[in-house]
Amino acid sequence: MKLTLKIWRQNGPNDKGRIVDYPVNDVSEDMSFLEMLDVLNDDLVRKGEEPIAFDHDCREGICGMCSLFINGEPHGPGRGITTCQLHMRKFKDGDTIYVEPWRSAAFPVIKDLVVHRGAFDRIQAAGGFVSVNTSGNLVDGNAVPIPKDDADKAFDAATCIGCGACVAACPNGSAMLFVAAKVSQLSLLPQGKPERKRRALAMVEQMDKEGFGNCSNTGACEVECPKQISIANIARLNREYLVATVTKE
Repeated sequence: MKLTLKIWRQNGPNDKGRIVDYPVNDVSEDMSFLEMLDVLNDDLVRKGEEPIAFDHDCREGICGMCSLFINGEPHGPGRGITTCQLHMRKFKDGDTIYVEPWRSAAFPVIKDLVVHRGAFDRIQAAGGFVSVNTSGNLVDGNAVPIPKDDADKAFDAATCIGCGACVAACPNGSAMLFVAAKVSQLSLLPQGKPERKRRALAMVEQMDKEGFGNCSNTGACEVECPKQISIANIARLNREYLVATVTKE
């Protein structure tokens, strides 16, 4: 395939970015999107030009690093996949593809397609943990009955990889799905219940401090989430936050 890539180039967070056109030839439909960018970068290096900076790590849909806004969609066309799982067979010969970084004030551009997602780390540090001692002389896990429905919901929420697609998809740049997933995975299990109120208050407060927008209720986050995390978790977060607000000491 022959493609035209229109890629966002930006030297740093304080520089003005621009779209640059790159023709790419001999693209195999079996390549992943990142492999196609590797081919482009190899060509740029041979020409003595600066390669395009983009995030990647596991390339197995696990780490969430490969966060690209492709033709107006987080992680590109397809559902339930990350950018590294997107293959070029989704495109046609002669296509023009726009590639941009996540667009959110809370995710400043570091360089080109790489954004700083430290805001997610700070939200997690604010309350996404348990203080219960889970090492040493533990009670057998089966001694504490957990309804299977709760266990399944906690597991589904725990699949969040923190890629930020929910933020990129939301018209308001909201991080509610991310925060809701982290709160849900802990509030549904016994280990997370002792500090569930403090957790909900602290994580929402930190989310607001980071500059994320409010939930727009469009459901775009659920549609674009590579792990297909349900917005039912946002409803749970709202309940957890309301209870914590009216009952806090």
